[in-house]
Amino acid sequence: MTRSVWLKADGDVGDWESRKERITAGLEAGVDWVLVDEADVAQVRELGDVNVAAFRSDADLVEDAEPDGATADAYIVGKNGEGDGTVDLPPDFSGSADLSTLRRDDDRAQGAYVRIFDEDYEAFAEAAAQDGDYTIVVGEDWTIIPLENLIARIGDETDLIAGVTSAEEAQTAFETLEIGADGVLLDSGDSDEIRSTCEMRDAAEREHLDLQYAEVTAVERTGMADRVCVDTSSLMEHDEGMLVGSMSRGLFFVHAETAESPYVASRPFRVNAGAVHAYVRSPGGGTQYLSELTSGDEVQVVDTDGDTRETVVGRVKIEKRPMFRIQAAVETEDGTDRIETLLQNAETIKVHTHEGRTAVTDLEAGDEMLVYYEDVARHFGEAVEESIIEK
Repeated sequence: MTRSVWLKADGDVGDWESRKERITAGLEAGVDWVLVDEADVAQVRELGDVNVAAFRSDADLVEDAEPDGATADAYIVGKNGEGDGTVDLPPDFSGSADLSTLRRDDDRAQGAYVRIFDEDYEAFAEAAAQDGDYTIVVGEDWTIIPLENLIARIGDETDLIAGVTSAEEAQTAFETLEIGADGVLLDSGDSDEIRSTCEMRDAAEREHLDLQYAEVTAVERTGMADRVCVDTSSLMEHDEGMLVGSMSRGLFFVHAETAESPYVASRPFRVNAGAVHAYVRSPGGGTQYLSELTSGDEVQVVDTDGDTRETVVGRVKIEKRPMFRIQAAVETEDGTDRIETLLQNAETIKVHTHEGRTAVTDLEAGDEMLVYYEDVARHFGEAVEESIIEK
């Protein structure tokens, strides 16, 4: 599931300068959507590149008649209507003006905004979800129960967006029923709160891997090979690195060059990842060959606890260097499996053992290295159910 952060910046926030300040903070923090009044769409477009959703002020307005630059990416019904309680809900939802606009086949609206006052409004949100790409729900005297009910009842036909006022509430929304809302609509002008909410979104999307230790069975000099350094566009922490290996089912944890050394300065943006043939794990569980990485590609960064994040490749350096072949034995449900990789013969390349960061030049048979093992075959980096022999 891809999570999103929406920022509420309509007329309820204040005058245009107040709204502009909030939107600018959202752009800097990395929000996915800004929700504004229809009249502000063109001004938001001038501030930066972001998805713009607009409260539909006139359901009879024809989109094609709008001036250039003033068209939103999505239109939302419900403000000053039935969705926010300005207009009473009809006894029969078939008579709803908001739902009628949403159900039109001319794309006049793509989503609904519903304040949850009671069970009738929960039902109204469910009805809106049947036709809307986006269903925004805001709790009044919020309890988690309405959100739980909607998550349980609404399927994949809509993105459920929960209204929140803080990063803490956003975390709860993302974690509710272990499924969570697809996104949150943040109503806050605090730049720190906006940034923290975006961080909560990123954390909710991150994959966690179960790393394990494998016993080193051989460390051998292999001569020269084309070695790849992956330089990323973000700094890595001391316990972070990448997963690389000659066999896609078993990848070795290699530390980023964050440690100071008497030989070279630290390079906390770099992982000396091994030979060109090796795999590196990418976001979403795929793999790429090191030789294929280029500037702008995304790779996965992982820490020693198995928590992951995405980062962008800034450049790739390939040079001929002397190498080690490292072989290890992984205990599996079916017995012992052999995995291996090639890493440069240099003191600055660190792997992770029970003793912590260990230079590959100090690695010996019998040591235990941190690895990620996944008993699957891969075709063009994607897991497949077939028999592949790697040796």
